[in-house]
Amino acid sequence: MQNIRLTITGMHCGGCVKSVTRVLEELEGVEQVKVMLEGYADIQFDENNVSISQLIDAIEDAGFDATA
Repeated sequence: MQNIRLTITGMHCGGCVKSVTRVLEELEGVEQVKVMLEGYADIQFDENNVSISQLIDAIEDAGFDATA
């Protein structure tokens, strides 16, 4: 397992937090997600099943910007 904190911009409400949480939880290999409106997500994931770039791509596909 690996832990990472991603910086996320563009979230403005609880609905944004739920959207980001949902897209991350749907990824195979993501074990735990905590998304905060302050602009970050703490993610625990299995690096054998999902990469950091896949995490970022999922967030960006949901309409937000993310960086490691």
